[in-house]
Amino acid sequence: MNESQHVMRWCLLLLVLLLCCTAEGIAQQVTRIYGKVSDSRGQPIEFANVYVRKQGAGTFTDEKGRYSLELSKGGENIEVEASHTAFRKKTDKISLQEGESLELNFELAVMQIEGVEVLEDRSRKTAMQQVPIKDIKINPTVQQGIESVLTSQLGVQVSNELSSVYSVRGGSYAENLVYVNDIEVYRPFLARSGEQEGLSFPNPDMVGSIYFSAGGFEPRYGDRMSSVLDIRYKKPRRFGGSFSASLLGGSASIESSSKNQRLTQVTGIRYFTNQYVLGGLDTQGDYQPDFTDVQSFWTYKINSKWESSLLVNYSSNNYRFVPGTRETQFGSFNEALRFTVFFEGQEVTSFETFFGALALENNPTVNTKLKFIASGFRTIEEENFSIFGQYRLDELERDLGADDFGDVVRNRGVGSFLQHARNSIDATVYNFQHRGYHTIDNKLLQWGASYRIDNIHDRLSEWQYVDSAGYATPINPRNEILMNDVIKGGSELLSHRIMGYVQNSWDLLLNNEAELTTTLGVRAHYWSFNGETTISPRGTIAYKPKWQKQINDSTILNRDVVFRFSSGVYHQPAFYRELRAIDGSINNNNRAQRAIHFVLGADVNFKMWERDFKFITEAYYKQLNNLVPYEIDNIRLRYYGDQISNGFATGLDMKLHGEFIPGIESWFNISFLRTQEDIVDDFYLRTFNSDGEEIIPGFTANNVPVDTVTMFPGFIPRPTDQLVFFNMFFQDEMPSLPTFKVHLSMVFGSGLPFGPPNFQRWQQTQRYRPYRRVDIGFSKDLKSQKNPDKGLFGKFDRAFVSVEVWNLLDINNTISYTFVRESGGRQYGVPNFLTARRVNLKLAVSF
Repeated sequence: MNESQHVMRWCLLLLVLLLCCTAEGIAQQVTRIYGKVSDSRGQPIEFANVYVRKQGAGTFTDEKGRYSLELSKGGENIEVEASHTAFRKKTDKISLQEGESLELNFELAVMQIEGVEVLEDRSRKTAMQQVPIKDIKINPTVQQGIESVLTSQLGVQVSNELSSVYSVRGGSYAENLVYVNDIEVYRPFLARSGEQEGLSFPNPDMVGSIYFSAGGFEPRYGDRMSSVLDIRYKKPRRFGGSFSASLLGGSASIESSSKNQRLTQVTGIRYFTNQYVLGGLDTQGDYQPDFTDVQSFWTYKINSKWESSLLVNYSSNNYRFVPGTRETQFGSFNEALRFTVFFEGQEVTSFETFFGALALENNPTVNTKLKFIASGFRTIEEENFSIFGQYRLDELERDLGADDFGDVVRNRGVGSFLQHARNSIDATVYNFQHRGYHTIDNKLLQWGASYRIDNIHDRLSEWQYVDSAGYATPINPRNEILMNDVIKGGSELLSHRIMGYVQNSWDLLLNNEAELTTTLGVRAHYWSFNGETTISPRGTIAYKPKWQKQINDSTILNRDVVFRFSSGVYHQPAFYRELRAIDGSINNNNRAQRAIHFVLGADVNFKMWERDFKFITEAYYKQLNNLVPYEIDNIRLRYYGDQISNGFATGLDMKLHGEFIPGIESWFNISFLRTQEDIVDDFYLRTFNSDGEEIIPGFTANNVPVDTVTMFPGFIPRPTDQLVFFNMFFQDEMPSLPTFKVHLSMVFGSGLPFGPPNFQRWQQTQRYRPYRRVDIGFSKDLKSQKNPDKGLFGKFDRAFVSVEVWNLLDINNTISYTFVRESGGRQYGVPNFLTARRVNLKLAVSF
């Protein structure tokens, strides 16, 4: 990007901020009421109806229980009613002058209808769990986005601190849905490493709420096999903003609302560069990452029945790397090796995305809400590199008593390689959808339909040439030069999709005062590319028993437990990459992958040390059919688009979180997983020499085959098969100095499968070393505890400075392997390590 483009970008950003700052005062005075609807425990109630009798004005509360309603006129004894299927109606009378705004809050009690009680606390009785967002900024991790707190959720596994990708219960990141304001968002297609990935779509400064499900989610969420992340951007009620800066960049946001609350906006700007972190990698060179993201979300209440919203985004992720040298020591005490490479060439990667969505909401009646959304997404991505490397593989002295301990004692092999790629993709997605909500007595009916157009232009051209020990590999007796991993392809794909769903929820009270919630529905998906239509029925049942224990004559202990069972069919029609085989060709006969979920869970609220705690556990089994096998290279998924497999995933997740320290939340998660697949009609050959030994090049002396045996691999581990994953986030404060806090993040994940780079899935059964990482942060609250409104930071809602130590124990975690050969033909896997220990300084304020 040249200098004029940089100037134009920052001028555009300043113009957006100027427009945002003026939003507070551009609307005329109107008569309105606003406030919050909550239950008896102060918890917000979403989808509560707030209705003004005799005026016909009504609205729904948002995910935080808030509402804002414009009245046609003021007056005396105006009756305002708040209602919800799970609670008793409540009516208040108010007096309001013309042009006046009044805050009116409601507290609703649980409702009884003919012996049937409708539930409160609906979120515990669905597959969606709320994600804490207040600790995003304080979490001492390299990832600065919302992904840093996703590991607090059941079934989420991460093994790369440089990337925002995550695996859920044995699925790849391509099996995860991400919604922002009911709109599906996407990540870059060509990213092959965390170094070049850049910023993920959700902006933490703009987020109002996050809900997550690791499986068994409702039909209203789309067609993926693993998980759904539902993000809502906030609708501000007043002027505010935030600012943060660290050694990895910074962010700023500004939010405002007109005096009558009809017009609101929140705008965020982020700049991120991981250059400082990349400097700790084994490969030294000139890293030039440059990632920028601008988003803005506006809402306008047209009248008492109609509201519009606009979400726009521009993202520019640029990565340039000129490698210099690399030195990696690996092996064991019995075989200590050093891999040294000298590079020439460079890599230039660019991901540029544009996104816009316009939504209209209509409340035709007090019980009905209709939403219409039109959105467009475009990504222009290019990946270009030509890198030449000359390497040497040396054996090191391992005698502790030798003077030259750790020095090179002999050379195992030398060689060179040339890696080349000219890849690009230009993808555009248009989506038109409708969503509806209607409450009937104790039922909530939801429906939706959407039409989507996918237009993808793709070009692939990449290869690798290897010269090992003076000989080109693979060796060709006809003296031809053969390339490794040749991928050549180009295609254009224009397709249409029609999707729809309907679901209904019932809340009941049984005769024994136990509560029962049922959600049933079905989802359909049609894709013009292959003419396939999928039908996906789904359902959830939640049961809350009335368990009490008599402690003494005056005390009764209520055991707050909810049991859930979810099951359903989750089809995943291909987006694009699943169609593509290793060689770049397209499989026109691809059919939708399918997972059948069975999830049984329990949610327990309890008291410990007179403080609130929560324990959640879920056991699950997923039957997987018609899978497209793949392997993982760093973070890039390489699909075997011309093959299919069947498999399963089963496991157990447990989570404990609460205030181990008064006023500060911490959590502990542990997961157990086993996922495998059986590729249809796959086999391999084992050859034996005359001595009866299996021939292994580089190991056996007699390599003349005399016998061949056909082997059928059967079930093999999927690339995400991680037996144990443990994550904790613990916070503490100094008793005498409560403004000083410590934040500790710890991750352990057992080794993932991998294999040699020969595109044979049955060989992907070796294991990486476990992923182990400890990050710690020390923060200081800059607001005075005694006089919070005084001093330099008295005008801020929150202000803190922190020092973070990433990878505190300086553990070398492996993300992938580079395979080289010695002169005797033996192949070695050289580990590609992730980031080393780094210290970061961060400042964050909000107002």
